[in-house]
Amino acid sequence: MSEILHSRIIGKGEPFIILHGFLGMGDNWKTLGNKFAEHFEVHLIDQRNHGRSFHSEEFDLELLTEDLLNYLEAHNLDRVNLLGHSMGGKVAMLFAVNHPKKVKKLIIADISPRFYPPHHHEILEALNAVNFNTQKSRDEIEGVLKNYISEFGIRQFLMKNVTRNGKNGYKYRFNLSTLTENYEEITLRLPSFTQFEGDVLFLRGENSGYIGKDDEGVIEAHFPNSKIVTVKNAGHWLHADNPSDFYAEVVSFLD
Repeated sequence: MSEILHSRIIGKGEPFIILHGFLGMGDNWKTLGNKFAEHFEVHLIDQRNHGRSFHSEEFDLELLTEDLLNYLEAHNLDRVNLLGHSMGGKVAMLFAVNHPKKVKKLIIADISPRFYPPHHHEILEALNAVNFNTQKSRDEIEGVLKNYISEFGIRQFLMKNVTRNGKNGYKYRFNLSTLTENYEEITLRLPSFTQFEGDVLFLRGENSGYIGKDDEGVIEAHFPNSKIVTVKNAGHWLHADNPSDFYAEVVSFLD
């Protein structure tokens, strides 16, 4: 029997699955998840090697879509609304083209079906520079990250993954060695000539470069019934930068 992903399920109504991005977890979506739960049964999922879900030496987009399929079957979910951000958006797109009957409506947050050159090396280097035998407090751990990452917001996002390990130490929730080794797997493009004909909403951050003019053609080729909406005053973490507009766009699309 395959291991089943950890999730937090809130609310009642149509099932609505949310997939976090690389190095994230379902908890990153807690505030918006609670709002969505006024209308839907929201599943905040931790993907493999992330959050409280199982660790595995294997990690690629196909496996992540299989994990999602196993999750839906374990929870008797026949058809779902599916939202994915960044890496989670890659997983959601691949899932939709592989299992179109399982997806009612698809929402992709700030990622396109194309290949992305690897660009998380500095973050991975920072995380790998922490030695939990030496850095015994959260301040010391963040001090190491600060040597590599100047943006406070990114450090805070990463520090959410630092958790107690016994009485006097810490560890990461995510499986850093596997994620470091297999990072390039999640940069890959959606396979050619794959299509999902259902309704799709692409949300891009106004100040993010992840979905540009050049991406519109490839999006339309894979998702002929899609629309692209720009969320104002938002970067790549658009759901955190402008949650009210993000929420309004998603709810009106799912309505």
